[in-house]
Amino acid sequence: MARVILICGRLCCGKTTYAEKLRGGDRAVILSADELMLSMFGPDAGADHDKYSARARSYLLSLAASVVGAGVDAILDWGFWTRRSRDEAREYFRSRGIPCELHYISVGEDEWRSRISHRNADVERGAVRAYFVDEGLMAKFCSLFEPPEDGEADVLVEE
Repeated sequence: MARVILICGRLCCGKTTYAEKLRGGDRAVILSADELMLSMFGPDAGADHDKYSARARSYLLSLAASVVGAGVDAILDWGFWTRRSRDEAREYFRSRGIPCELHYISVGEDEWRSRISHRNADVERGAVRAYFVDEGLMAKFCSLFEPPEDGEADVLVEE
C-alpha cells in the first residue's frame, strides 16, 4: 500500500536531497512547499509569506492524500519543524486510513552551517532555486524548530 513520508529536519539539513534518494528507490512523488511557494511568489512573498506557506502546505496535504489514493507514495518535503505540525499531519493521514512515516534528518551544528553557506552560494550564483538563508531567517528558524523526541521518528537519518 502507498504511504506518505514526512521529511523532518532543520533548514538546509539535506531534506530535498534525501527526498530525491527516496524517490529514486521507490515509486513516489515529492511535494515541496518551498518549490510551490517559489514558483508562485519568487524568493519573497513579503509579510504574507507565513500565511501563504500555510495555505500551500494545506493544499499539499490534500494532494498527498490523492497521490496515495492513486497508489503512489507521497514524500512531503517541508521540514515539519514543530511537534504540532508533525502531529497534525499524522492525524490528517491517520483519519483517512493512510499510512504515514516521519523521517528525521539530523546534522551537527558545523555541518549545518556549512550546508547553509554552500546553498547560499548556489542561490547567489543562480545554480539553485531556493531561499537565501540570512541571519534573520536563521534566527526565525532557531526560535521555531523542535527536534522530534525519542521514539517520535520512524526513521532517523544522521549525517
